[in-house]
Amino acid sequence: MDHPFLPYGAAHLVVIFLTIALPFALATIVRRSKSPDGCQRAVVISLSALLIINYVAYLMLVRQFGAVSWKQILPLQLCDWGMVVVMVAMLTGNQRWFEVAYFWGLGGTLQAVLTPNLPYGFPDFRFISFFVSHCGIIVGVVFLMLTHKYRPHPLSILRVFGWTELYFIITMIADAYTGSNYGFFLHKPEAFSILSFLSDWRPLYLVQMHGVALLFFCALYAPFAVVDLARGKGIRNAGKQETAA
Repeated sequence: MDHPFLPYGAAHLVVIFLTIALPFALATIVRRSKSPDGCQRAVVISLSALLIINYVAYLMLVRQFGAVSWKQILPLQLCDWGMVVVMVAMLTGNQRWFEVAYFWGLGGTLQAVLTPNLPYGFPDFRFISFFVSHCGIIVGVVFLMLTHKYRPHPLSILRVFGWTELYFIITMIADAYTGSNYGFFLHKPEAFSILSFLSDWRPLYLVQMHGVALLFFCALYAPFAVVDLARGKGIRNAGKQETAA
């Protein structure tokens, strides 16, 4: 490879900065627009179109050059599901879809952005495609939080964990059939990540993955729990807010 990926090199740091700054910039544009609803709709459609075009272009490229078989390009990574969910959440403005996008987008995709399992560096198209898809999910989630004031609630953790179990079952079956490592359920990723600290014995590794997922979900909800407690609302009032949503 002419351009190997360099973790936290200049290109990686620029990507991280843009991922943080872009949703705030887009939300500011929407707020200052003469037609906020129309501007917001344009942003949502543009971001969704970018995610779809990027995904289709990636599939066409890898198939054209015969780099992988069809069994290796099925839409079964958690980030693939997260991409669909965040687009649905943005297009419908639905709180339930948002909470799935929030926990999957920040719990799974954020990890991929910070410690990507990626050998290709900038300006390789695979570098660009990887970060467009993963960072686009995060941008969409944060944009919804800024423009719709959406937030997770205590029961959101249980609901999203249930959806995650569905993903786990489907992907485990696909891994057994294709021999691919979707969801990293067959073995750990090559790149260093939090999964590197888990057991090498697969049954225990899978159990530990469930624990890590739940831990991430709780950590992602923790800031909102702290704010609720600080405002004197507590869990009961947070639940009332959720029902109203």
